[in-house]
Amino acid sequence: MSTKHDLELLSVTKRYGSTVAVDAINHKFQPATYTCLLGPSGCGKSSTLRMIAGHESVTEGSILLSGRDVSALPPANRGTAMMFQNYALFPHLSVRDNVAFSLKMKGVDTKERYATANEMLELVDLTDLADRLPEQLSGGQQQRVALARALITRPEVLLLDEPLSALDPFLRIRMRGELKKLQKELGISFIHVTHGQDEALALADEIVVMNDAVIEQAGAARDVFNAPKTRFVAQFMGGHNVIALPEGHFAIRTDAVAITAPTKGTMDAQVTAVEYQGTHVSLLSRIAGDQEVTALVPEAQYFTTPHHPGDQIGLHWDATNLHQLTA
Repeated sequence: MSTKHDLELLSVTKRYGSTVAVDAINHKFQPATYTCLLGPSGCGKSSTLRMIAGHESVTEGSILLSGRDVSALPPANRGTAMMFQNYALFPHLSVRDNVAFSLKMKGVDTKERYATANEMLELVDLTDLADRLPEQLSGGQQQRVALARALITRPEVLLLDEPLSALDPFLRIRMRGELKKLQKELGISFIHVTHGQDEALALADEIVVMNDAVIEQAGAARDVFNAPKTRFVAQFMGGHNVIALPEGHFAIRTDAVAITAPTKGTMDAQVTAVEYQGTHVSLLSRIAGDQEVTALVPEAQYFTTPHHPGDQIGLHWDATNLHQLTA
């Protein structure tokens, strides 16, 4: 049973004609946490977010927020707010009027809505730009306006649809920190859709990995990364090799694979590619059965004894670092 500020999905399904976009998923989001819905394009994550927001109808199942079924309610009556990927700012309105817009639609008088808008602008550090138009702002500033506009309704849950995708890489990393800090300050749930593993790991208290319209795995960010349950999760999260052994399929982190000269007790491999990554060097090799294994070697260690494509090497690892996959 949902309690206050819990968001729960009960057998939520979305069909578009004969296509099943979301297939009877169940999940309970913990209150006041940052959750990332993570998965490849077309896996159902954005459809799930839009159903929670009320921008897509639920074909079957229920969405509960604070113990009440909000599945049939319009977006404004749910206790959620959505921040869109393209920000959707009104070009002819000032920053302050963009932020205050939803309060204007509710009939809140000018003085009160501007006072509240100013509070939101202070929260996202845009007070000095309140009278500018959106076109006079940078991409990061526009994003913060969209964030303030979503937060002015005092939602229980803020929904973010790939909010960082339009930003350059440097600004994206900076905005990750701002979003995480804001979520902690506000103490409300953020649910953030992304296809970026790094983004999810940096932001999320919980990661929900989706694939082919279902939830493949959900859990604390560190648990999902370190203990993937399926081949898909291990490969999609990155940083892992999936190796077929007689006992089944196993995941092993790329930084847990060691390289030596071929000797008894190591697995014979041939180097196929080497990629310098700054602090580490990624060394791709091929073992028996045409399987590929990546080893992430500290930069200084690699250049002490470098290897090149075509070299024969030995791979070894501690058996305790092998993680058996269930599917």
